[in-house]
Amino acid sequence: MTGKKYLYLVGLACTLLMVLPFAKSFAQEHVAEAKVETKEEASKFNASEIIFGHVSDAHDWHFFSVGEHHVSLPLPIIIYSKTKGLSIFSSAKFGHEEHREVHNGYTLDEHNKIESEDKSESFYDLSITKNVLSMLIGVVLLLIIMLNVAKKYKQNGAHVAPSGFQNALEPVIMFVRDDVAKPTLGAKYQKYMPLLLTLFFFIWINNMLGLLPGGANFTGNITVTACLALISFIILLINANKHFWGHLLNPPGVPLPIKFLLVPIEIMSLFIKPIALAIRLFANILAGHIIILSIISLIFIFSKMGQNPAAGYGFSIVSLAFSIFMFFLELMVAAIQAFIFTNLTAVFIGQAIEDGHGHEEHDHHHEEATA
Repeated sequence: MTGKKYLYLVGLACTLLMVLPFAKSFAQEHVAEAKVETKEEASKFNASEIIFGHVSDAHDWHFFSVGEHHVSLPLPIIIYSKTKGLSIFSSAKFGHEEHREVHNGYTLDEHNKIESEDKSESFYDLSITKNVLSMLIGVVLLLIIMLNVAKKYKQNGAHVAPSGFQNALEPVIMFVRDDVAKPTLGAKYQKYMPLLLTLFFFIWINNMLGLLPGGANFTGNITVTACLALISFIILLINANKHFWGHLLNPPGVPLPIKFLLVPIEIMSLFIKPIALAIRLFANILAGHIIILSIISLIFIFSKMGQNPAAGYGFSIVSLAFSIFMFFLELMVAAIQAFIFTNLTAVFIGQAIEDGHGHEEHDHHHEEATA
């Protein structure tokens, strides 16, 4: 391994270590969320409800509970209806989950979705949910970080040794350029560097925010990853050249009967690419949250067995230790999944913009060797 690659790994490791102190508080926060105070409540403990309540989107940002008191941040509800017009109010007007109330003709159903008392009314839900707010926080952080780094480059120039946070980000930027963009995109890599860097840092930052205590499961939402994959897919379609479309719709050197079978398969593979991008990121991030919460839930499952709280307290040591270990693992997964999404996007775009001269030359030499 070259010294440059060691530098990349050190830069990534330093950035990851910045958030390690949050590991213990992360596990403790989720234990507080799931904590059951009485035997009657213990009999009602539902692990799946706790887990999927955390990973799903919501109209308020719940942090923790103390007994019957819930500490949460109400978020704005924005609804547009053709009959009622625009309605803007706080989600606190709906009350808490156990005591839902109706406000201005709207309420939340059991799936935390807004519904109207008038079942025939059609409306548009434009509310700022937990995931939307998390995305906005991620965008603000991304802009602050990148604009400050860009400002230093403008002031000091590219030939001055980086300092501060610029020193931590430069190895990551060079890694995306040298190990992702150049090998897959060739001479045209500079055109796509803004896209690749934006995807990498946007996904990485939001993956890390989701690991903070009380964080939102933003990149573990299939609609979010589907939108990111759709952006990559649109860029691919816009920049695809004639060589790409020619091989897709009319494969050269293939008998006509085989083309009727091969072309539909190639078209299907074109649409499978963004689907694979969306599912891979969604599944890996969601699985990490579910595993950590499942391990913590075992504390209360053990304490419920035989109504023996001591079993739960005894297992809590193992559970918290393994949860912290999983948290460290998820820190690596956060960076790895951002890299995989960015790298596959570059690979797919590279296939679409390839000029085909290399293939034609290879086919020519192959024909000569055969002759």
